[in-house]
Amino acid sequence: MEYYYYYSPLSSLISSCSNIITPLISPYLLSIPILALIIIITTTNIINNLKLKLPPGPKPWPIIGNLHQISRHLPHQSLHKLSQTHGPLMLLHFGSSPVIIASSSLAAKHFLKTHDHIFASRPQTAAGKYTTYNYSNITWAPYGPYWRQGRKIYLTHLFTPKRLQSFHHIRVQERHAFLCRLLEEGNTNSKPVVVRQHLCRFTLSVISRIVLGSREYFGGGGEEGVVGEEEFQEMLDELFELNGVVNVGDWIPWLGFLDLQGYVKRMKALSKRFDGFFEHVFREHRERRRRRRNDGDCVSEDMVDFLLDLVDDPNSLDVNFTYDGVKGFTQDLIAGGTDTSATTVEWAMSELLKQPHLIAKASEELDRVIGRERWVEESDIPNLPYLDAIIKETMRLHPVAVFLAPHLALQDCKVQSYNIKKGTAVFINTWSIGRDPSIWDSPEEFIPERFIGKEIDVRGQSFELLPFGSGRRMCPGYSLGLKMIASSLANLLHGFNWRLPQGVKPQDVDMEEVYGLATVRKFPIVALLEPRLPLHLFTTTTH
Repeated sequence: MEYYYYYSPLSSLISSCSNIITPLISPYLLSIPILALIIIITTTNIINNLKLKLPPGPKPWPIIGNLHQISRHLPHQSLHKLSQTHGPLMLLHFGSSPVIIASSSLAAKHFLKTHDHIFASRPQTAAGKYTTYNYSNITWAPYGPYWRQGRKIYLTHLFTPKRLQSFHHIRVQERHAFLCRLLEEGNTNSKPVVVRQHLCRFTLSVISRIVLGSREYFGGGGEEGVVGEEEFQEMLDELFELNGVVNVGDWIPWLGFLDLQGYVKRMKALSKRFDGFFEHVFREHRERRRRRRNDGDCVSEDMVDFLLDLVDDPNSLDVNFTYDGVKGFTQDLIAGGTDTSATTVEWAMSELLKQPHLIAKASEELDRVIGRERWVEESDIPNLPYLDAIIKETMRLHPVAVFLAPHLALQDCKVQSYNIKKGTAVFINTWSIGRDPSIWDSPEEFIPERFIGKEIDVRGQSFELLPFGSGRRMCPGYSLGLKMIASSLANLLHGFNWRLPQGVKPQDVDMEEVYGLATVRKFPIVALLEPRLPLHLFTTTTH
């Protein structure tokens, strides 16, 4: 599920820049024939480009393009600064490949709405090939019949209101277990809790039950394909990293066979680990499905069941759907649903702990609407406008995906009078859009009140706030992501009183971020808690 889980080839573009340049200057690579070819190609491109009105941008260097101008650790910030010089529609080159950076809501609207049909595809990368079963998931699949069929499966079968409601009891049970674990750790030891650890466990538990039908696949024990939660989280971390790094061969194709950074080797190794896990999951599902059919029960119990039904009935689809497709979809659903919700809630808690009066304001709304004799239910969320404002402000100031998943031009076109050539990659810098002073007053400050009474949508209709993207490639699982974010944050604030550890002042909270697929806190937030609701609410079994 994309949920807002976006693979961005910009990740570590950067971490690799110095590693890219050094091998390139070796005598082996800079032989005279190759240099001559590069000069010819570059000269030809320059002559051709002179005939076009291209977007403004810094001049690229030979071979590496503009890679040297991008920060190793925080590329979204360095590109934000470049856009302030060259404009919100900026042309760069990553190696020999043209890349557009869109840093305003107007530019984003052109690519995601006005010309959405032209920019509906994805750049093809080694990560998409080796870690997502040869572009078999929704995130990396190129625009075409397979992707259209996949999106239809997501929207008409996997994420319909009826199916999401059928999993409501899972979200309630796992949320209650999550809150009880927090109370047990925080209240028993009177020590600060690492909020993110609990959030990640909660989201993985929910998604694994919805997608796989059980948490038991993360039980460890040594059986082939069985992994523990920590090991699986490491696999996801590796997946996020490798789908974010710049693989030299993606941007400088004639160097691809060298695998200079060793990324392709790591991708292939990770693919084998995921493959073993999914084969184990499928074996269990096949056996369970066989037993059910013998009993006359043909109802699909989870999302993997439904996807396997499609493989077993090839006549039900227009485009062939294989087991690799099921693996790609399953990987997308799990990876997309675990990290992004947890990251958004952690950023929200970080900002609230820095401004305790905001917690008091949110608590007042919760007491007024909910009272103190029950937990917040998903049905209560529309009646909590201040909570909604906190979530939107968090998504504005701390977008999980600082770049939306890259788009690819399927044909030549004009955008804002500029010529965009076929094959150009486009990155939407949501971090820049969230700090645009022409849209937001005091954009560097966390002010939830700015959203009160404003019709700003997070479902792709308001281009100043795009947490789930927009248009054809918008995240199809946004509705589930929103439910999990709102429900978990609401109950964290309703169930507990929160404060920073002894001796830590609000101004001392480090808000430094680490760039990646999910732009997370460099240092996880830790906090003290005490129960705010009656203790019997933590012990009562929730169905």
